Formats: sequence, structure tokens, C-alpha cells
Amino acid sequence: MALRKIATIGHPVLRQHARELTREELESAPVQRLIDDMVETMRDAAGAGIAANQVHEPVRVCVIEIADNPRYPYKPNWPLTILVNPVVEATTAETFLNFEGCLSVPNLRGQVPRFAGVRVRAWDRSGKQLDFEVKGLTAGTFQHELDHLDGKLFVDRVVDTRTLCTWSDFERFHKEEFVERAKALVARFGS
Repeated sequence: MALRKIATIGHPVLRQHARELTREELESAPVQRLIDDMVETMRDAAGAGIAANQVHEPVRVCVIEIADNPRYPYKPNWPLTILVNPVVEATTAETFLNFEGCLSVPNLRGQVPRFAGVRVRAWDRSGKQLDFEVKGLTAGTFQHELDHLDGKLFVDRVVDTRTLCTWSDFERFHKEEFVERAKALVARFGS
């Protein structure tokens, strides 16, 4: 395993629509190594997830894990999940405003509307079919990562640019109010 360099906003790879993998490609040593490297890179950067194009590989793979994350202490834990060729669809019209940040957009946060519930379909790293629903804050995390695979960044979805702020100003001026909303979502949906 190795740490990969994370592409930052402005790099063209982040705007590419990632291509799907075949089962043969998924089984290959380079793709399995990519997945291992993505997990290590995400954990090293204290991310809640990372998409392959964030590490300069425009293929439809992302990893998500939330384990007492210091960057997102209000997010419920979620086990390591590898998604290959994922598709996400809303299971409700209900949305919430999620204050998001991104490893590819250093030191910036902003409010993004996200669906309160989504269905996720994908393969795991061995090619087994996954099909599950996610709700609440965790649903926002899945939508964020899948956006990357379509060449979108959270800043593209910020409706009110006045919500954009640095991490320190989020902590100082906005965190308390957002954490209260986040706790209400977690209490309601359990995730």
C-alpha cells in the first residue's frame, strides 16, 4: 500500500466523468492495489471518503469509512465500504443542508443540499453486488463521493455562496449551529 497524491480543485482529473470498470479490470492487481492505496490515503488524510479521480485515477471506484473521524466528530460511524461502478438514487424528496468540506478543496466548507435518503447499488471489491439504503448525514457522504465520479465538487452544489467559509471560521461561527442540526438528523435517521 502507498499514499497517493490528492488532486486539488483546478486539476482537470477532478472534472472528468470516471469510467466504469469491467469485472476483469476489478480483479486485476493494479485495481486492487489502487483500492488499498485509496483506503490508506483516505485514512491518512482523515477523510470520510475518497474517490479514485481524487487520486488521479478516473475510474468509478470510491471508498467510504467514518470511524470516530476528528474532522467530522458529529458524523456517525460507518464501516469501510468499497464501491465499484456505484449508482445512487434518492429514496425521498426530502433534503437537508449539509456543511461539507473536501480533501480536494482544502480549507473550504459550504452548505450543500443533499437528499435525506438514498439507495446505493454497486459492486464491492470482489465484484459482489451491493444494494442498500443510507439515510441522514451518511447519505450526504455517499452523495458527495459519487459526485466526484461524475466530475462534480461540493462547491458546484453550494446554493448560497455566502455559506462558503474557511475551516477555522466554520469552527468559530457555524459549527455549533450545524452540529445541532446534525444531531437532530442522526437522532431521526440513526445515521
